[in-house]
Amino acid sequence: MPYISVDDPLPNRCVALATRNPALYADLAAWLREQRVPTVSVWPGDRLPSGVAAVLTSEEEVGTIRHARILPVTAEGDRTALLAAVRHALGTGSARDELIVGIDPGPRPGFAVLAGDRPLAEGSLPAPEDAGRLGAHLRRRFPENPIRFRVGRGDHVCRDRIVNSLVPLRRPVELVDERGTTPRGHRRPRDAAAARAIARSTGPLIRGEASIRITPGEVANLQRLSREGSGGSFTIPRALAQRVLRGEISLPEALAEGEARYHSRPTPPSQARSSRAEPS
Repeated sequence: MPYISVDDPLPNRCVALATRNPALYADLAAWLREQRVPTVSVWPGDRLPSGVAAVLTSEEEVGTIRHARILPVTAEGDRTALLAAVRHALGTGSARDELIVGIDPGPRPGFAVLAGDRPLAEGSLPAPEDAGRLGAHLRRRFPENPIRFRVGRGDHVCRDRIVNSLVPLRRPVELVDERGTTPRGHRRPRDAAAARAIARSTGPLIRGEASIRITPGEVANLQRLSREGSGGSFTIPRALAQRVLRGEISLPEALAEGEARYHSRPTPPSQARSSRAEPS
């Protein structure tokens, strides 16, 4: 493995990558380059340069490293919370900093994590319920920092699903008027920009879980999407569409269930008679 030995203090703050695990090293080294994080590689137990703000290592090697900010990493661990922790350390962040997580509601919510006014991480989530998973990862990476969530008011079904995923974390959740927060542009960068604007706004605190209300129009729209997704073969029933809107199953899962129902239906007698050969 190409490790870099550094004896002199680095001119700028950086992150040290210290592990003897070749697979983890290769994964983290590529990821840190992609994120443009200044990095130095050392053997676990080596003296660390004075410019090191945090050390990334495996969970098994934590005890071999002496540093104030050690970030244990697994191959399958969440990278968004890790990136936030790395950037927080590089920015000389402290345990007193409050983290603000702005979330732009939608089927694939945009999010932005800020420390003060400084962005730490942003992107989009696969589903509204992943907001709670992101919050749980952040809570583990920042055990001493206060964390506050701000959710936009739009798309009330997805918004309520996001809120309900955040309530169990027992951290403040605010509902923010998102009018004027969505800029023009491509969808994903636009969602992240809207999430930053939501994070920088304020709103009333939410008390308890939200009651998800689904309108007939939302059910009809999802049924239309299901018909498009099936190539016009079938439309999922209302009950199945409501389960998708509540987040109980995904639309691809509903399409698979709808296709199974469609193919399992008995052939109508009139079609069965017409398909038989006529007697000679």
